[in-house]
Amino acid sequence: MRKIKDTTVNMTEGNPVKILLAFSVPMLVGNVFQQLYNICDSIIVGRLVGSNALAAIGATGSIGFFFWAICNGIGTGGGIIVSQFFGRGDKSKVKNCIVNTGYLMIVLPIIVGAIAFFLGWHILSFLKTPEGIIHNSLTYFRINCVGLFFVSIYNYVASMLRSLGDSKTPLYFLIFSCILNICLDIFFIKVFNLGVFGAGIATLISQLVSGALCLLYALKYNEYFRFEKKDFTLDFKIIHETIRIGVPVSFQFSLIAISCMAMQSVVNSFGEVAVAAFTATEKIEEFVHLPYQTLTAALSTYCGQNYGAKKIDRLLLGFKKSLLMMAIFTIVVIPIFQLFSAFIVGAFVQNEAVIAIGKQALRISSLFYFFLGAIYMVRGILYGVGDAFFPFMNGVVEVIGRFTIPFFITQISGVGVWGIWWSVGIVWSLAAISAYIRYFWIRKKKLAGMVNNE
Repeated sequence: MRKIKDTTVNMTEGNPVKILLAFSVPMLVGNVFQQLYNICDSIIVGRLVGSNALAAIGATGSIGFFFWAICNGIGTGGGIIVSQFFGRGDKSKVKNCIVNTGYLMIVLPIIVGAIAFFLGWHILSFLKTPEGIIHNSLTYFRINCVGLFFVSIYNYVASMLRSLGDSKTPLYFLIFSCILNICLDIFFIKVFNLGVFGAGIATLISQLVSGALCLLYALKYNEYFRFEKKDFTLDFKIIHETIRIGVPVSFQFSLIAISCMAMQSVVNSFGEVAVAAFTATEKIEEFVHLPYQTLTAALSTYCGQNYGAKKIDRLLLGFKKSLLMMAIFTIVVIPIFQLFSAFIVGAFVQNEAVIAIGKQALRISSLFYFFLGAIYMVRGILYGVGDAFFPFMNGVVEVIGRFTIPFFITQISGVGVWGIWWSVGIVWSLAAISAYIRYFWIRKKKLAGMVNNE
């Protein structure tokens, strides 16, 4: 008999704040670790191989995220359904949903990865990748296309475990993957002098190992991964529901990637200093996003379980508590960015002109952090109740905003380059307002009806 470890968390009982924090903190640690790893990875490649190699890898970032998002959205959709069945106490359906989501997560990355692999040159050429780096970019991109299957397996297992309330196990394997990747980077680049190819192989191997170990661990220790013959039955209803929820999520992520490319084109028009300042502020604000992102993941699982259990009052209470935690974090962060923005930007760059723009840029964008946090919180509750239309709507709002607002605001006399960051804030505001409109509609039409029917 395999020893079973009870790592699941029933979020339909107990103090919502304690449950949400207990779930969020391990994910936050993992996300911070991931960001620190990305910085270390850039330093290793930049210093051991050169700036062109770093640029070659960076040139594949947005398009790589685009294809990753297609697969990750399906895993997210499956995780939402699993959390609802778990909250309902239907163990058989939980296991069958895990298996059926697994079928999708085996087939989809292979198809998407193959398409991306063979279209790689055309995609990079379309994005006007400089000739000096396009061959290295193609090499790195194609290696990541092969690795898409392995990273999808890890994300799939992690999504399933988190939907059962276990955010710690994915953290351990994420940290292991990051450390292994850094070690392999140094090994392949410094010892074997494989350059960009070595960096790609290091990433592929670390994804393969972490994905395989995470899956084996779940199969050995998690009771919901102890499958019987009946659990492998194809359930087209579950598959349809997973696709119904997952595709809009994928679409949202993909639209955001496209809209970021549009914003980048506006930034590029203001010259190298503006590009450097925008890059620095983006890197800094990635850390601001992390608490919002982890709280959203916790809220999504919490709402999914309580929605499945039909505990709507408790679901809404968790949403209110999440808003409060988001507000407290935001109230702390805004004064820090207003008072110490020059010091924060200076930690990333030394150019005085870049720091001058960056510090004012952070003061502008930080004024809109409440709207940014609101987007994430509403996203958590709507994902949890399986609202498939919201991701599509929110993604469209962001794309329209990022494609139009920067072009107009930066042309206003006296605004100029600062319009870049005012545009970011306005887009967040519009997305938050549209998200709340959708939330109140869902609460009135869907959640209120469930309360009345209890």
